[in-house]
Amino acid sequence: MDWSHYRFRSLWALPAPPAAVYDALQQAEGYPRWWPQVRAVNRIDDTSGVITIRSLLPYAMTFTAREVRRDREAGVLEIAMSGDIDGWARWTLTAHGDGTLARYDQVVDVNKPLLRRLAVPGRPVFRANHWLMMRSGRRGLAGYLAGGRQAV
Repeated sequence: MDWSHYRFRSLWALPAPPAAVYDALQQAEGYPRWWPQVRAVNRIDDTSGVITIRSLLPYAMTFTAREVRRDREAGVLEIAMSGDIDGWARWTLTAHGDGTLARYDQVVDVNKPLLRRLAVPGRPVFRANHWLMMRSGRRGLAGYLAGGRQAV
């Protein structure tokens, strides 16, 4: 088993229609306004940028994100990532009652040397760190969609 390989899935029930959620999620440079752990998004061109994230643990991860799929009708946004993490991430949006169910799937290999050295003993902590980041992102996006305000 490669202890630096991760698969994540998060489900976010959001109080807004799929089109509004899609509009927010397709604007990656806006993520830091509502998702505190997304520290910076710097566009390279129309389909790629450099993203820096940091959750509870005292390390940041930086990677280049390149758009792979942008399909409003299907409610799908997908990127390929390279840098401190290599892999892909995908948002899939579906109507859910009066709102949206946003499914986030991510498959990555961690390349950051310190995290690779700590892969076995740190794995449960790294997974918890990711979970906390995703929980905060859901809360931030829900607040942003409900009132257009920034997350605190």
